[in-house]
Amino acid sequence: MCMAWGRGLRPGVVPGAMAAERALAMATCTAPVNIAVIKYWGKRDTDLILPINSSLSVTLHQDQLKTTTTAAASRDFTEDRLWLNGAEVDVGHPRVQACLREVRRLARKRRGGSEDTATLSLLSYKVHVASENNFPTAAGLASSAAGYACLVSALARLYGVEDELSEVARRGSGSACRSMWGGFVQWQRGERSDGTDSLAHQVAPETHWPELRVLVLVVSGKKKPVASTAGMQTSVETSPLLKHRAEVVVPERLAQMIRHIRERDFEGFGQLTMQDSNQFHATCLDTFPPIFYLNDLSRHIIALAHRYNTHHGHTKVAYTFDAGPNAVIFTLADTVDEFVEVVRCSFPPATNGDQFVRGLPVGSAALPQELMAAVVTEPVPGAVQYILHTKPGPGPQLVDDPSQHLLGADGLPRRHA
Repeated sequence: MCMAWGRGLRPGVVPGAMAAERALAMATCTAPVNIAVIKYWGKRDTDLILPINSSLSVTLHQDQLKTTTTAAASRDFTEDRLWLNGAEVDVGHPRVQACLREVRRLARKRRGGSEDTATLSLLSYKVHVASENNFPTAAGLASSAAGYACLVSALARLYGVEDELSEVARRGSGSACRSMWGGFVQWQRGERSDGTDSLAHQVAPETHWPELRVLVLVVSGKKKPVASTAGMQTSVETSPLLKHRAEVVVPERLAQMIRHIRERDFEGFGQLTMQDSNQFHATCLDTFPPIFYLNDLSRHIIALAHRYNTHHGHTKVAYTFDAGPNAVIFTLADTVDEFVEVVRCSFPPATNGDQFVRGLPVGSAALPQELMAAVVTEPVPGAVQYILHTKPGPGPQLVDDPSQHLLGADGLPRRHA
């Protein structure tokens, strides 16, 4: 996590006393996507982004899924500016401003009233921020979680803040607090009205379960029809099932899930992951008017997973869906080759056969005839755009290489939309 970074000078980063001399301070970080296996849905405080229930997620490896963000401050900047995937967007968004304000507050607090004029100057400069995702934005792949975790990480590095940062990231996007840690992460609901105890902490590091693998089945890169923020508030207001879930179901499931993870019990982990995903989408259906994040293809994938597990007589794959139609499949390394071939036969690639599987290597597998007959029913060609093979990974990382900065020496994006 960012608070563990060292304090030495870095290429391309101008901390504290150096800022006034060079007039430009810059820091670049990467941050991961996380996928919740015990879902968060609904806020009890929309301004502070305090959840109605605790949640638990798996941080995915940044080699396959990440956001990269560069933050720069300069006495020459005349206004704060923000670019996302090369296009300038409104930097005045309340959540962006909340993150910027909180990191600056922590930076001032850390100085403890210091008269360090260079540091004070840096905090008074306007900032430019550029952020890029290497995965579809707003398609149900936790893009906002990675984005805000990365924003907070880069700003914290820029200003030399090494505090616990999950509370700040939460102010941008609730699930972003979980992306501040690697491995298996719990976001505690907290009880205080000011949100100071609504924090994320690591249940187990990414190295804890080496055999665990993740397959992201991308069925749509389109923006979801109902944004998460709006959807969950409608659910809070109209769904009795959501209230029961938050108060009665989730606390017990969290304890069970933590036990399954610590014991590396895939049978228990997989079943509970699927059950919680199903209940989350049931609360969306229980919302009035109902919210539909799953589509027909999502339901095909759910049925396929259950046929596959039934054929083998135990849980070998487990699906979960966030607020979007893309499936995330958890499995173990020794199952990947066979299940990827099952997916390939069930959803034959239309035109990109050589690019259908991306990420970590996947070997070939010959499917037994009895498995084909039991599991692969009516193929739907071209329905799955591609499969991304990944695994649990670490939290935010500092990028030391100045050539990887997204902003140039002029403070403008090196890549334009």
